[in-house]
Amino acid sequence: MKVKDKILKIFKENTMLIVLVLVVLFFNVMTNGTMLLPSQFNALITQNAYVYVLATGMLMCMLTGGNIDLSCGSFVCFVGVIGAKVMVTNGASTPVGILVMLLIGVIYGCLLGFVIAYINIPPWIATLAGFLALRGWGVALMHGASNISPLPKEFCAMFTGKMNDLFGGPRINGVQYNMTSIVIGLIASVIVVLLLFRSRATKLKKGYVADSLVTVIVKCVLIDFVIMLFAYKFSLAGGVPYALIWVAVIVLIYSFITSKTDVGRYFYTIGGNAEATRLSGIDTKKIMFLAYLNMAVLTVISAFLTMSRFSAANSTAGTNYEMDAISACVVGGVSAYGGSGTVFGMIVGATLIGVINLGMSLMGIDANWQKVVKGVVLLGAVVFEILNNRKNAIK
Repeated sequence: MKVKDKILKIFKENTMLIVLVLVVLFFNVMTNGTMLLPSQFNALITQNAYVYVLATGMLMCMLTGGNIDLSCGSFVCFVGVIGAKVMVTNGASTPVGILVMLLIGVIYGCLLGFVIAYINIPPWIATLAGFLALRGWGVALMHGASNISPLPKEFCAMFTGKMNDLFGGPRINGVQYNMTSIVIGLIASVIVVLLLFRSRATKLKKGYVADSLVTVIVKCVLIDFVIMLFAYKFSLAGGVPYALIWVAVIVLIYSFITSKTDVGRYFYTIGGNAEATRLSGIDTKKIMFLAYLNMAVLTVISAFLTMSRFSAANSTAGTNYEMDAISACVVGGVSAYGGSGTVFGMIVGATLIGVINLGMSLMGIDANWQKVVKGVVLLGAVVFEILNNRKNAIK
């Protein structure tokens, strides 16, 4: 392969990642450097943690054939109101409130998964019903109140706040450094290097196509640079946000499921060809059921993050969450037709959506124009996917 072709291939495979870098640089210039302040790194995670969590669940749904969940935003509102009533109005403990919300999530997920997988109700119809009913039900349960607050401090502490410094970071020029953030960043960087080299060695051992040594080294350098940049910024901002810990755990779990387990591969095969998958002996209905049960549980976790951030449950919670989750997946390269997409791509898409939200807010751009920009980005991502697939088909 010629050098030119290799460069074009790299750009093609990492288009959205390159776009993300350019967008960050653009907003940094337009905001006179404000975009890269430590406080903005913290805001990017805490304000968009729900996007990463919901987009992970949406990814699993979309893999099954481009299916989506329109009800997740409304369900955040509904389950949040129930949880707030249990913990605030009835005075129940935090563990009880969390268990009640998770139980409701499992019940709703089973119901939604059943009508979609076994009664064959189209997912967009079933979830549209939830979109309408759950928001109305949640608001009705508030009996005219705008919010239910304050939530227990123990509950909020589990999902908000920052990790304390366990190593006594130095104070330089009046700035306190959180060394725990740096240590976590270093550990994560080492793990990334070990995983990438191990993956390459495994592929070579089995005779699979693997990246060149230079490519793996470049990937390690770039990924570790991003990790240490965030670690450094978080150390200046007071520590690693708990929201990031939740997001990282969920992302790592689903990255393993989609790439290393049979169940994860079934999601891809169903999206590629559902009938062929069924004829091969795989229970496609069960996989579809699991996709929406999983989505409901992750929606409850997203509700935890949303509620704790405001220390309240309110009638507007979850508004447009479903759109942000779908946009993050599509922009991150998840096929609108199913069978294609990765957790890493979803992370890039969710980060791009979050950067756009944060950057335009810092610039003082009207919220309506922010929606216009996100709509254009979403459409552009779909057009890019279609044109790319068409070129591959011609070849």
